[in-house]
Amino acid sequence: MSASDETRQGTGGVRARIRSAFTDAGVTGWMHALDLGTGAQIAVGADTPVSTASVHKLCLAVTVQRLADEGRVDLDELVESDHGTRTPGPTGLSMLRGPVRMSVRDLLAMALTVSDNAAADLLLDRVGLTEVNKAMRALGLRRTIAVHTMRDLIAAVDEDSGGDGARLSSDPALLARLRVLDPARANRSTPREMTRLLAALWRDEACSPERARELRAVLGLQVWPHRLTSGFPYDDVRVYGKTGTLPTLRHEAGMVEYPDGGRYAVAVFTRSARPAARQPTADAAIGTAARLAVHALRAP
Repeated sequence: MSASDETRQGTGGVRARIRSAFTDAGVTGWMHALDLGTGAQIAVGADTPVSTASVHKLCLAVTVQRLADEGRVDLDELVESDHGTRTPGPTGLSMLRGPVRMSVRDLLAMALTVSDNAAADLLLDRVGLTEVNKAMRALGLRRTIAVHTMRDLIAAVDEDSGGDGARLSSDPALLARLRVLDPARANRSTPREMTRLLAALWRDEACSPERARELRAVLGLQVWPHRLTSGFPYDDVRVYGKTGTLPTLRHEAGMVEYPDGGRYAVAVFTRSARPAARQPTADAAIGTAARLAVHALRAP
């Protein structure tokens, strides 16, 4: 199926349709879509601060590449990691039992493609949160702020839930205590700033062209297609992205590329009213909102 097979939608009422998609999925949503060619935008609460969850790994990745440009990080440096000191998580190095020796470049790939918490923290141990924030400020993203590592995030969830994380999917009162859901106390950004970061990466402004190409290629290898990619089920459309997930939060920021050269940066952040761990309708709403926005930007 080709993207051209689907009828293009005009801009009239697109924001209302996006809000309706969020409502139908039982989520509150904030999003921003930017046409890199024309500068046209679609915004729904685009300047609202949100807790970014693992979407912030994109900020870390850009920082690592910028420091590599400066000669302060060696992407080929081999990093040792053992099970006892790794940040926990469900993917990547976090789930492995044995010792691992991996390059900085490959740690970066793991952090982005499978949202590996252990890989991300091994990188953060090298560059530090301060450097991540300095890089975002240098790019003009003053509302994109990192305040904790992934291990600190997990520790905060454990502390706030009293060590009973299983109850988070069934106890709204317990969820309300989680600091990591509060953008005033967690890693945070806005949908508009995340699309600005993506635009800078696609325009070779976030880091050197060589490292930007490398990072874009990795973002195209993300293993989960159930959010942003679900809105573009076409063989000739490329979707790149980074997801973020915490209890009630489901996010994705990425780039949509059409075969005619159209490039669209999209960031969609959602918060569900339901505490359930599995919410496919909320995941699908991200793809729906992105599709509505991009099709409106492409409309004659």
